[in-house]
Amino acid sequence: MIPTPDLSHLSRGDYDHVYEPAEDTFLLLDALEQDATELLRSRPLICLEIGSGSGCVSSFHSFSNYPPVYISTDINLHACRCTRRTGLQNKIPIDSILTSLTGALMHRLSHAVDVLLFNPPYVPTYSDEADDAQHDAGIAGAWAGGADGMQITNTVLQQVEPTADQSVQSLLSPTGRFYLVAVKENDVPGIRQRMLDEHRLQSQIVLQRRAGREHLFVVRFSRG
Repeated sequence: MIPTPDLSHLSRGDYDHVYEPAEDTFLLLDALEQDATELLRSRPLICLEIGSGSGCVSSFHSFSNYPPVYISTDINLHACRCTRRTGLQNKIPIDSILTSLTGALMHRLSHAVDVLLFNPPYVPTYSDEADDAQHDAGIAGAWAGGADGMQITNTVLQQVEPTADQSVQSLLSPTGRFYLVAVKENDVPGIRQRMLDEHRLQSQIVLQRRAGREHLFVVRFSRG
């Protein structure tokens, strides 16, 4: 069993500004643990987490036997600081970058990311609320997902412009895996079908779990 990262260095004050790990976080950790053997066998060189929050997921020890380069992004300055501290607490060197989603990394990491992780703001809200949350770069940016909870996720998936070389598939290495957290309201079957049709990425639901009113999923995408 892979230990959950130590977050004892984070205070209640930190969680006033940064999303506190919850059921969606731990579902993603469980999915990575379930795939740990295959991930270790593939010897990933670059792992990228979009929206790292507390740094809990980026600091998970799934790949510690063959340590890759850990990179994370977040629009929230407090989250970037917490991620770095969590990495240090767990002896995982994380390069935490203050940027929106993948920012300027798209071209630099083109077809180079072996493990891509994204637990997006998936809660359905008004579009203006999601826009404001991203603009303010605070804790609301961790949950306000706009229409169908997909507004921010679609920016990463580039559903609107599937022919542009800015889609998530352009980040993945030939053997790369993309783990996405979603809820039922996001239309998980629709996401999977669009990613197959538009980007030729095959997918599998790795885990799903009910948490209160939410039905959570972790979907894994790869080139097949």
